[in-house]
Amino acid sequence: MSKIEKIEELQKILHEDQTNFQARRELAVLLLDCGYPEEAKQHFLYLSKIFNDDSGIYYNLGITYEKLKNLDKAQEAYLKAIELAPEEIDAYYNLGLVYIDKKMYERAVDCFESVLSKDNNDSNAYFSIGLCYFKEGKLDGAKYYFQRTIDLNDEDIYAHFYIGNILKEQGDNEGAKEKFKKVLELSPDYSWAYFNLASIDYEEGDCESAINNLEKTIELNPKDIEAYKIYAKIMSKLENFDRACSIIQQAIENCGETGDLYYILAQIYKLQGARADYVKSINQALKLNSTLSVSPKLVKKELDDFLR
Repeated sequence: MSKIEKIEELQKILHEDQTNFQARRELAVLLLDCGYPEEAKQHFLYLSKIFNDDSGIYYNLGITYEKLKNLDKAQEAYLKAIELAPEEIDAYYNLGLVYIDKKMYERAVDCFESVLSKDNNDSNAYFSIGLCYFKEGKLDGAKYYFQRTIDLNDEDIYAHFYIGNILKEQGDNEGAKEKFKKVLELSPDYSWAYFNLASIDYEEGDCESAINNLEKTIELNPKDIEAYKIYAKIMSKLENFDRACSIIQQAIENCGETGDLYYILAQIYKLQGARADYVKSINQALKLNSTLSVSPKLVKKELDDFLR
């Protein structure tokens, strides 16, 4: 029997007997699992009024509210689940994730520490504390907890990836590259690892390696706009202006029109001496000024100076 058929069967049972609470609970969980959180919510709320001391109902209600992007209600439901069953760690963990989404990092850390007080080998809790510290800019603390994650689970690609980012931020490019390469050993299709390797290559002036890593980045993630930008800059530096233009055109096609992309394209045309194309592109950049990183006033001044 398929999940949809099971849903239909349970709905029929409830139609005949609305007091069949076991069927209602099964239906709510199945609806949630099949991507119908709004429908699941109604059943969990109904059950919570009857079984108001059932931590599992509140836990599932928290998951439901998370899927509905109602973080305040999710928080409330998880707190109720913890109140009813303080020994169960799943609600602490999910509540911590809600606090991360709400940028309440200290509270999130408290939740994950509660998980670790009950299971000191929970690698996900270590990772999540590391993530909180990373988002707060506490890089040394973040690195420590990501390393604890790896000590327990060396195949956690995200812990390796974040340590790579931290090492790069701290100026340890060699250490960062080792981490990004480790990520690619574990997950060869992780485009961000290729992008970060390319960024280091570009910073160090290794254009050939940067190009290889950027091409792999774009192959795996054709919407990585930053990869196109760096790639075009490298091609301009190598005075391969036609290729630089085609890269930005590809970025516009795959990522959509932005002021920044047209401004970069204008600079390439300017270096190429293509006056009309430069003017056309920089005017398009000004038209899309809400997605322009450079001050529109400065861009307008640049254009006026060029036309004098």
